[in-house]
Amino acid sequence: MTQGPLTTEAGAPVADNQNSETAGVGGPVLVQDQLLLEKLAHFNRERIPERVVHARGAGAYGTFTVTADVTPYTRAKFLSEVGKETETFLRFSTVAGNLGAPDAVRDPRGFALKFYTEEGNYDLVGNNTPVFFIKDAIKFPDFIHTQKRDPYTGSTEMDNVWDFWSLSPESTHQVTWLFGDRGIPASYRHMDGFGSHTYQWSNEAGEAFWVKYHFKTDQGIKTLTQAEADKLAGADPDSHQRDLRQAIERGEFPSWTVGVQIMPVAEAAKYRFNPFDLTKVWPHADYPVIEFGKLELNRNPENVFAEVEQSIFSPSHFVPGIGPSPDKMLQGRLFAYGDAHRYRVGINADHLPVNRPHATEARTNSRDGFLYDGRHKGAKNYEPNSFGGPFQTDRALWQPVAVSGVTGETEAPSHAEDNDFVQAGNLYRLMTEGEKGRLIDNLAGALSGVSRDDIVERAVNNFRQADGDFGKRLEAAVQALRG
Repeated sequence: MTQGPLTTEAGAPVADNQNSETAGVGGPVLVQDQLLLEKLAHFNRERIPERVVHARGAGAYGTFTVTADVTPYTRAKFLSEVGKETETFLRFSTVAGNLGAPDAVRDPRGFALKFYTEEGNYDLVGNNTPVFFIKDAIKFPDFIHTQKRDPYTGSTEMDNVWDFWSLSPESTHQVTWLFGDRGIPASYRHMDGFGSHTYQWSNEAGEAFWVKYHFKTDQGIKTLTQAEADKLAGADPDSHQRDLRQAIERGEFPSWTVGVQIMPVAEAAKYRFNPFDLTKVWPHADYPVIEFGKLELNRNPENVFAEVEQSIFSPSHFVPGIGPSPDKMLQGRLFAYGDAHRYRVGINADHLPVNRPHATEARTNSRDGFLYDGRHKGAKNYEPNSFGGPFQTDRALWQPVAVSGVTGETEAPSHAEDNDFVQAGNLYRLMTEGEKGRLIDNLAGALSGVSRDDIVERAVNNFRQADGDFGKRLEAAVQALRG
């Protein structure tokens, strides 16, 4: 279908889009050719800074449906009744790679979900693993520097990666996950998702609960071996993005069964380990997963840049009845994500179509700035005012958290199992013999690229402390590869 004549950005019709204006045939180009200058100037500015982490991603729109009553635990309206549907946008991503990196790599996957609720947007920014490498956001820049290109070599260096991991024993649990069978998902559709952090739910009566989110793939878990991933990454760098898009185009809408673990607030202080530690899971025997929803992806974005790259997610985007916890990694992300998007996309990023609320209007007194669209018109831009402007509700979104003690930077263990190795050992012992063998091979292969023996010894010792057999077999495998 013909759309009409090509125009400039100002709407004027374009007479010739094939040739620049020149001073005579074959002469120098004229400054008066404003179409040429407009096109080149716009082209120079088409890219925005890519995400420092999670740069490589794909996304889709979908629907979240409530399947069980959770009103005893939260007053969030989008969870208020069985059968209620909420529009969503889900962005998958790898963590360490840049925008042009391949999909099929050994790396955690981002699982960032935006709920367009009637009370505003709620963002749940998680991963495909229930734990992470570190437990405190102050270490995050250092950790990511080890995953990115070395300032001298310009390449990712195994010495940096394993030096940091070996000196950060809390990473042992996540590294065991990462180098196990689930470290390289076969597609975004065939992996689970997790909120990873601990969050707070609170009900109408003001009772508070700590919760962890789980998204169980209805397609089943499918993974790649290292050899399969290496081949696929070279043959089809866009493998996961293409798989997601084509599945939705075929009408094979991927879905996840959504559940939550719930811990009464009073139990947190006496639990056997810190329940806000991102390097640990809550055993299901202690807090079983309660199913309460279904997530389905059923519509592809029309424009990847506008809707996937300019989509923004922040753990600080809560709605009434849902809030944060004292998780130190989460506390850091409450600031870092919003700050990253203000820098990367702009101060008005929240008002791009993919990011703005659907069922409610954002009523703020924030004005102007890059790409401001004049949505406030002539309304007053201060509060309180007597001109009918937006007003505060006097009801907090979540319940206050009791705190005590003195300020300080060192965290002393206060729970019996505040230990960096227990859960990594538990995970290893849950594995079948075949899974253990592949885990050992993957770890040994990675460690064989480390140049310093002391780094290798520290790394192996961390796994030895998790489980004696784990460390013994890994040491032998590394020695065999290193000669």
